Amino acid sequence: MINPVIRPRRLRTTPALRRLASETRVHPAELVLPMFVREGTDSTPISSMPGVVQHSINGARRAVAEAAAAGIGGVMLFGVPAVRDATGTGATDPDGILNAATRALVAEVGDALVVQTDLCLDEFTDHGHCGVLAADGHVDNDATLLRYNEMALAQAEAGSALLGLSGMMDGQVASVRAALDAAGHADTAVLAYSAKYASAYYGPFREAVQSTLVGDRRTYQLDPANRREGVREARIDIDEGADVVMVKPAGSYLDVLAEVAAMSEVPVWAYQVSGEYAMIEAAAAQGWIDRRRAIEESVLSIRRAGADAILTYWAVELAAWLTETDAR
Repeated sequence: MINPVIRPRRLRTTPALRRLASETRVHPAELVLPMFVREGTDSTPISSMPGVVQHSINGARRAVAEAAAAGIGGVMLFGVPAVRDATGTGATDPDGILNAATRALVAEVGDALVVQTDLCLDEFTDHGHCGVLAADGHVDNDATLLRYNEMALAQAEAGSALLGLSGMMDGQVASVRAALDAAGHADTAVLAYSAKYASAYYGPFREAVQSTLVGDRRTYQLDPANRREGVREARIDIDEGADVVMVKPAGSYLDVLAEVAAMSEVPVWAYQVSGEYAMIEAAAAQGWIDRRRAIEESVLSIRRAGADAILTYWAVELAAWLTETDAR
């Protein structure tokens, strides 16, 4: 009879031992809730993301108060304007939906959590691209940087504490940082969506922001085949002054996330995107997986790979589960 001396199972025998030996934990303060805010007085469900809505500003006030009470770390706001144009002028209008919502939510919760804003033109342009188009139809990187600088100032003046640069333009971090500092917003933090891949997992998000995109964004978002390029982008953003760098999507890019986390001296975040959310919700609705366990495991795996914080549409619900577990 074999009698093993080394028995790793000893540390798995009881819930108390498993809890004590756990290597990775998720805390509510490490979760950020992405939120969509639309013009108008009604909130609108997003069909491809069950349980997620486009909020009115008043609805967003209630949602952010609930998020603060749940103890999560922050909310990331995306605007859904009623009118769009070629250069996304609504993005820099002080009374535009994103800037107005930012002021309202900062007034609602103060410093109870971090109110963050997406800094990208795709929600505001009639062509759906993340930048300004040149005459031949390609995205003009340097002309786009000028718009990003204007957006950064508008968002900082609206009260955003952290700007999420998600457009994947070369030099965007250095450009925005310089613009903020020159305008007296040296304390406004910059989150760089450094390794943002041209992913199929963004599909439901396109519905959420009512995207008008025709074609794709492969000339500026990363090729899913490239790991080293994602790490390089993160390193460039750190050198340009990013306060936080991010990998997006999360679940299919855990190798990139782990490598970025290993080399980064600034916090590393990850975005569990709309498609990741939709797949678990759809499978759970069919009874094919245990919804709660799948959500918990998916977020835990992102944390285990090295994310210091995670953007997830389950942030508030998951925070309640974590608090419930800790109270036992």
